[in-house]
Amino acid sequence: MYLIFYDAVMDDVMDREMMTKIFLKKVNSMVLCTGLCFSSFTYAADTVGTWKTIDDKSGFARAKVKISEESDGTFSGKIIEVFPIPQQSAEHIPEKCLRCTGELKNKPIIGLNVIKNFKLNPKKTSEYIGGSVVDPISGNIYKGKIRLSRNQNRITLRGYVGTSILGRSQTWIRSE
Repeated sequence: MYLIFYDAVMDDVMDREMMTKIFLKKVNSMVLCTGLCFSSFTYAADTVGTWKTIDDKSGFARAKVKISEESDGTFSGKIIEVFPIPQQSAEHIPEKCLRCTGELKNKPIIGLNVIKNFKLNPKKTSEYIGGSVVDPISGNIYKGKIRLSRNQNRITLRGYVGTSILGRSQTWIRSE
């Protein structure tokens, strides 16, 4: 009789231990998933800020662009400062987007929305897609893709026509 009682108690204790282990595994999994979700949102949000654009042809800093998140969840960027190329006077900096077309024609360069409608890529949290890029010197408008570096201090902006193979990239550096 004592042996039957002992077996029943031990089965009950073992069931509780097993249930506790299963419960703890599920809690740990939920905590891990929650942490990963929040870390991806943090990573994505770090594109917001001020960036120094580096001309891919000359290698010189050309402007500062402030990227912000719009109310519809897309990202856009406006020029807030323009730099002259070394050995050129400030007179060579255009004040208006003379070669732009449509609503951007003759708009001031300072305040010009040069990137717009970028959305976070649901497959890659460090990439933004579906937006457009304006080159204020040529007036051309390109499709674009933005990639945030692992250290979150650089972005690579790729402007292209048709497919991203037919385009060029610029690296922008985070500016304080």
